[in-house]
Amino acid sequence: METPSSGTRAASENEAGNVVTLKPPVAAKPAADKRGNDKAQTATSGNGKASAEQMAFGSVDVEVFSRNLARAIEQGGKALAAYMKPREEGKVEDAFAADIADIVKTVSKVLEYWLSAPERTLQLQQDIGRSYLDLWASAMHRLSGEEFTPIVTADPKDKRFADPEWTQNQFYDFLKQLYLLTVQWSEKLVSDAEGVDELTRRKADFYIKQFANALAPSNFVLTNPELMRETLASNAENLANGLQMLSEDIVAGHGNLKIRQTDPSNFEVGRNLALTPGKVIYQNDLMQLIQYEATTDEVLKVPLLIVPPWINKFYILDLTPEKSFIKWCVDRGFTVFVISWVNPDAHLAQKSFEQYMKEGPLEAMDVIEKITGESKVHTIGYCVGGTLLAVTLAWLAAQKRDRVVSATMFAAQVDFTFAGDLKIFVDEDRIRALEQQMQEQGYLEASRMANTFNMLRSNDLVWPYVVNNYLKGKKPYPFDLLYWNSDATRMPAANHSFYLRNCYQTNRLTKGEMEIAGTKLKLSDVTVPVYNLATREDHIAPAKSVLYGSQFFGGPVRYVLAGSGHIAGVINPPGPKIKYQYWLGGAPKGDDVDQWLKTAIEHPGSWWPDWIDWIGQLSDEKVPARTIGGGQLEPIEDAPGSYVKVRD
Repeated sequence: METPSSGTRAASENEAGNVVTLKPPVAAKPAADKRGNDKAQTATSGNGKASAEQMAFGSVDVEVFSRNLARAIEQGGKALAAYMKPREEGKVEDAFAADIADIVKTVSKVLEYWLSAPERTLQLQQDIGRSYLDLWASAMHRLSGEEFTPIVTADPKDKRFADPEWTQNQFYDFLKQLYLLTVQWSEKLVSDAEGVDELTRRKADFYIKQFANALAPSNFVLTNPELMRETLASNAENLANGLQMLSEDIVAGHGNLKIRQTDPSNFEVGRNLALTPGKVIYQNDLMQLIQYEATTDEVLKVPLLIVPPWINKFYILDLTPEKSFIKWCVDRGFTVFVISWVNPDAHLAQKSFEQYMKEGPLEAMDVIEKITGESKVHTIGYCVGGTLLAVTLAWLAAQKRDRVVSATMFAAQVDFTFAGDLKIFVDEDRIRALEQQMQEQGYLEASRMANTFNMLRSNDLVWPYVVNNYLKGKKPYPFDLLYWNSDATRMPAANHSFYLRNCYQTNRLTKGEMEIAGTKLKLSDVTVPVYNLATREDHIAPAKSVLYGSQFFGGPVRYVLAGSGHIAGVINPPGPKIKYQYWLGGAPKGDDVDQWLKTAIEHPGSWWPDWIDWIGQLSDEKVPARTIGGGQLEPIEDAPGSYVKVRD
């Protein structure tokens, strides 16, 4: 995900003549090479030529290097000013205090176990001390040309240490092993602490991992061989360019760092994203309802209503024509309606979860009936949109209203017992602090939730971009999915508070304790067929959580497990290039995904055709293609509408 940097001319072409050649430490050969005769070859490789490492470092133009370093310092000052100015003006108030307090409180509980008994404290010191001494001894054997065995090796899938220098160069290999040993020790510190409750243990494990990810030697110029080569080869131009981007990203974040994961100049909603033809045919304070133009002469009699998450924007389902689930459904004869949620401001602070239900899917169903004459719809809910859909179904069941033929859940949770790492953010202290912030603003800033999601996979969604953007000085590769990922939305205070407390904190829906509009909801009353799609590597709606939640519906549930994660596992269109797979198995029971997989059958490719076959078994009657608005409503504007274009 990199683009070539502009770079500078090689030092041999320097007009000023100020050339200094820097040679790095020579990479040690593997133990099997018996390196006793290699000592005479410290300056060159075996064939007498300069080593690859030396050539990579090349020559440094002192004048250009100094000039770029000065630029980097200047840009660093601008970044600091961009960070401080809104705070001095009172426009930004840091929300770190609650985070730091919780980190200290959590880690202290773990340390209390180890420090409360002298023998445990001694054992702790001996464990890490022994590991460091073993590493030092191994390093000395390697330095003297003897055979050596690495004390610890990196996971081959860990991209941070993919550069050959991390293994071949003794200095960097020592740093890598020192880091990995320390991480192993710190994780053991948490896992072996007795008497610590499960929530505290999970929080401590999460915080330790975040610190470990942040302090990885790959994140610093002097301890990352690739960054060192880049810095010397470009005469520090990478640092000057990178700190300029850092300054720009802090300005774009209004005083907070908004890491760019892609080049935003390459994308625009309505220009090269969300292109499926349609019209906005209804809108209220919370949503615009889009109807898409039919592309077939006949369409299925039962329309399709898609309820996306309000945490993100709906066009993840309509990224490009090749990836568009919406277009794929339209081309297969569905009359497709999609809710496009508003990006709320303080005026919508008191919009509740109940209002999101009534002014969202329920109002959409009424509009669809007016246009098509059909009182029933197929429904799809994605992520928290699926949670809202499940609540809506339970409310309809309690009201004895028959409005839905089928319900499909994309990576959606109805039970939050196994909700994953997000649960660590929803203890009482955290929620109270968050509610106080939302009360002051009327909403939760989009960046807060986006940052939380990114931290769940910080080694994929945070630190690679810090290294690429601000240390390598390269713009990220244009990627539509990551553009969407950065296009987050705000959340009104009342709705978000209800969601956190009733779902993540108290799990009331599956307990039969959730109350909406004066009605207690029972998910067991929902008897419509459910297609419950989970994704195997999901960090937001874990497959285990989706599996366990399946048992609470009162009707038949088809549990399907897709490969990849929360987004890529869902947006996996059929085509000649098979990227992922999906599994079909028996009825969902319990919470053990591995046990379910033992009897499941793996299918290569997209799950989309399986879903449409499932729909066809429920209702396959067709009618002539419908016009937009059905002669009942005048279109308001072209799809994708204006609500989706409002950015934070």
